[in-house]
Amino acid sequence: MNALCRLVLIVLFAGFARHAAADTPELIASLEQGGYVLIFRHTATNDSQKDVYPFKFDDMSAQRQLSDKGRDMARQIGAAVKELAIPIGDVYTSRLNRAIEAGKLISGREVKPVDALTDSSNASASGMANPTGANAKAGQAVRQLVDTPPRAGTNTVLVTHKTNIADAFGKDAGDVQEGEAFVYKASGSGPAILAGRIKPADWTAKTGK
Repeated sequence: MNALCRLVLIVLFAGFARHAAADTPELIASLEQGGYVLIFRHTATNDSQKDVYPFKFDDMSAQRQLSDKGRDMARQIGAAVKELAIPIGDVYTSRLNRAIEAGKLISGREVKPVDALTDSSNASASGMANPTGANAKAGQAVRQLVDTPPRAGTNTVLVTHKTNIADAFGKDAGDVQEGEAFVYKASGSGPAILAGRIKPADWTAKTGK
């Protein structure tokens, strides 16, 4: 590839990045029509706590929980969702309490915990980042949920973990932040299409609060 071609690609990529960032408010606004699947990484947690494996879903002392910052973050996202009149349909979460709690605060409704969204690293510190997204079976289960069209006029919300998102969408998704959402446009005839990513601060920027 000659220097001119490289320069053209760099300019095009920079333009695309600026365009994608500028489109975030429009993406949030488009959620008002329904038809999207939002897959969130749970919000901020208390790093001093550790998960115990095999998981003990009924024992809160054996799980890492949301921190006060994480609860506030989830409440702020939930307040924006409500203020913007974004219709929420089904809400599925990991079976771990931090995802359940985040899902309830974001959606303002009861959630359905499922195995497919439960931390696929099995509480292994070495597996949490999972940069290669090698757990194909777990990733397929997540993608199946993402590819399922929401109920008419609503958006589906999924709340899971960094590992599961990397499993489903590859190592480039491993930089997902706590509270960040990948937004997919559902398609009844094939896989859902990535519409963009929404960071926690984007919600409050949209509402001006």
